[in-house]
Amino acid sequence: MRPIYLDYNATTPVDPAVAELAARHLRETFGNPSSGHDYGRIAHAALDEARGQVAALLGAQPDEIVFTGAGSEANNLAIKGVALAAAGRSKHLVTTAIEHPAVLGPCRWLVERLGWRLTVLPVDGHGRVDPDAVARAIKPGTALVTIMHANNEVGTLQPIAEIAAACRERGVPLHTDAAQSVGKVPTQIADLGVDLLTVVGHKMYAPKGVGALFVRRGTALDSLVHGAGHEGGRRAGTENVPYVAALGQAAALCQSGFETERPRIQALRDRLHASLVGAVPDLCLNGHPSQRLPNTLNVSFPGVDGAELLAATPSVAASIGSACHEGHTEPSAVLLAMGFSRARALGAVRLTLGRWTAEADVDRAAEALVTTWRRLA
Repeated sequence: MRPIYLDYNATTPVDPAVAELAARHLRETFGNPSSGHDYGRIAHAALDEARGQVAALLGAQPDEIVFTGAGSEANNLAIKGVALAAAGRSKHLVTTAIEHPAVLGPCRWLVERLGWRLTVLPVDGHGRVDPDAVARAIKPGTALVTIMHANNEVGTLQPIAEIAAACRERGVPLHTDAAQSVGKVPTQIADLGVDLLTVVGHKMYAPKGVGALFVRRGTALDSLVHGAGHEGGRRAGTENVPYVAALGQAAALCQSGFETERPRIQALRDRLHASLVGAVPDLCLNGHPSQRLPNTLNVSFPGVDGAELLAATPSVAASIGSACHEGHTEPSAVLLAMGFSRARALGAVRLTLGRWTAEADVDRAAEALVTTWRRLA
């Protein structure tokens, strides 16, 4: 029997309908979407349809969607693109201590290579940043605020709408990395108020290797990849039509199934939590108790190392935190930034559910983890 998959925040299986569409385009839609003949027009129509599907999920306009090769590229385009467009006028960025490396990396690159200043804001014990702290951090030379919508490790949702209001009042664009939240919770642009938003295909049942960046009309953004005028001149390179179409299909599926999928997954997450709490004294929840992704459960098991717990429970496929941080024994930087002790951070396990998680999976996983914990503790 294959392990129970509880690592949906690391990556999702490709939805069969999405895979089928991508395969069809790989076989049939080989034209260059920039070509003027029928083959090119067919490919261009596939791009237009996908752009409209992603835009619809976000409540954006199709021309505000830029397709990229990954979420990391979308984050780099947002952060470096805004910074380069502001060169000579502004050289200051604001972010938080719990951002994904795909955000912190380009921010630090600007600091180290181009002499920018970076303000890194702390978070509270639930992993939330104070909107007033964001407002205070904005200076006359601030070019961009970049704060994730939902944390990939603990699932905590940031008060993005409040932060956006503070940024808008001060005339500073706001970027949010919504890799984990798109398709799981509402991400309508009108409600969030952001100027740039990152979408990642493989977090929402599309293949790896495709993403998108929402860029609000009027937002100054320089291209990082220069060449022909693809993607409205914001990202050169012939578009990957099969994967872009797959992203569009995944967005449409998320939108159509949102009202039923979200409560079902949240109920399973809470069932898993209740089973663990009932069997493991002093189990600690990491993350906000309510303002959190419906699929995410990050808990610290007392008296054990989370990595060792998972290694000794091969029937459960999960993570100790961000999959991008695997391969070392250091505690999660996110949990340390939330003020937790080293022991609590080392005991953390991230259990994330998704479209194909069943009630039986949750019950079997809880039983297996508890059995291993009792043996190791």
